[in-house]
Amino acid sequence: MKILQRYILKELAVSFILSLLIFTFVMFIGNIIKLAELVIIKGIEISYVGRLFIYLLPYLLNYTIPMAVLTGTLLTFGRLSSDNEIVALKAIGFNLFSILLPVVTFGLVLSLFSIMLNDQIIPRAHFATRQLLAEIGTKKPAALLEEGTFIKTFKGYIIFVQEINGNKLKNIRIYQPQKERPTRTIIAERGEFIPLPEKKTVALKLINGSSDEPNLENPGSFYKLNFKTYYLTLDLAAQLAKKNIQKKPKDMTINELINETKKLKQSRINTSPLTREIHKKLSLSFASFVFVLIGLPLALLTRRGETTIGFGLSLGVIMIYYLFLMVVEALAMKGKFNPALCMWSPDILIAAAGIILFCLVVER
Repeated sequence: MKILQRYILKELAVSFILSLLIFTFVMFIGNIIKLAELVIIKGIEISYVGRLFIYLLPYLLNYTIPMAVLTGTLLTFGRLSSDNEIVALKAIGFNLFSILLPVVTFGLVLSLFSIMLNDQIIPRAHFATRQLLAEIGTKKPAALLEEGTFIKTFKGYIIFVQEINGNKLKNIRIYQPQKERPTRTIIAERGEFIPLPEKKTVALKLINGSSDEPNLENPGSFYKLNFKTYYLTLDLAAQLAKKNIQKKPKDMTINELINETKKLKQSRINTSPLTREIHKKLSLSFASFVFVLIGLPLALLTRRGETTIGFGLSLGVIMIYYLFLMVVEALAMKGKFNPALCMWSPDILIAAAGIILFCLVVER
């Protein structure tokens, strides 16, 4: 029995590793264009982009590990079933559950690892990414800006830039909302960011434009001032300094989320977003386990060992799981249902379907 179990685990491990490499590579390709753009167009140092890639890997693994274990299970047991090896083992007296137990254990071990990944590694990587982006922002402010959109990165200002090329800007509009006064507007043909790290500020040099300046005789109104050169000091560095960056729920460990929940409850503040994040971390961690539960009976029922069939079934289950997760998360965000139940419902659905299918396999 132990020899058989080792054989099955070896087959599964090979399929799992190959699937993991393929899925991770495919998902990385989806992000490599954005990373390349930072180097080629935005002029970000490649060392920064390399660190961003490292911080991205744990997030990708959170999805590719469950996908790989499902695909590996379908490929391994689909082949064993199509070759009638499972039928032969049952015929000579081997208990089906004892054959499959190591695989279920394999899925459970991966889920336990995923708990650590979701609880410790991913929050730290996510927070480190935000800190790194803050550091990039102080050195190359324009690198984090997107042309043709309203930019609210700078406190007190809303900026619209038609074209961005490195630190050079064209066709700029700057709006400064003010309490009990009309919004101040600054328009310029061209501009340039000048980082001033020693002063922890960023200067925006504006060229050929006009600005609304307060009328000293009538503080509630402005007069138009044309300029050839105008300097605007922005506090991006102060806003994005590492010490001022506050953790978002995605940046927190489960223990930090629990402590934050307790603090907010004392102030009678709704803590459902934090509760949702806690249970989302846990439910995603157990995706590997429930994917094994659904993958085993699917492979035995379909009795197809082709790689294309395995990947096709895998993608079908994955789409159902994550689409359902998106729907229930949206419902939880609206406060219509219990956030814990919403986050666990995809796991419960897939696990229940797997158990039902497994019972059908046993009866055959």
